[in-house]
Amino acid sequence: MGMAKAAELNGYPGPAHVLTLAKELALTESQLQQVTAIYDRMSAAAKPLGVELIDRERVLDQLYATREVTPVRLATETAAIGELEGRLRSVHLTAHLETRALLNPIR
Repeated sequence: MGMAKAAELNGYPGPAHVLTLAKELALTESQLQQVTAIYDRMSAAAKPLGVELIDRERVLDQLYATREVTPVRLATETAAIGELEGRLRSVHLTAHLETRALLNPIR
């Protein structure tokens, strides 16, 4: 879904990418532990939001499949989906911001 594309395109790597490249980046043990903690926090916050988002998408699909969709229900469900997507994106972008703050600048 490109949740963190703005961060990635502008030099704010995500914790998963940093962990994958830990050796190449010569992370210290402290950096490795901190990036792991960021990843774990991000994952713990993102997973329930992802489940809720999938559930809301399922509801929207069912409204159409059962021909029960109305303008009011459509507005309600799409607003809820948009709010969840925003919260999920914020979780991902926050992890990128926190990760970059731990890295040493390239010289």
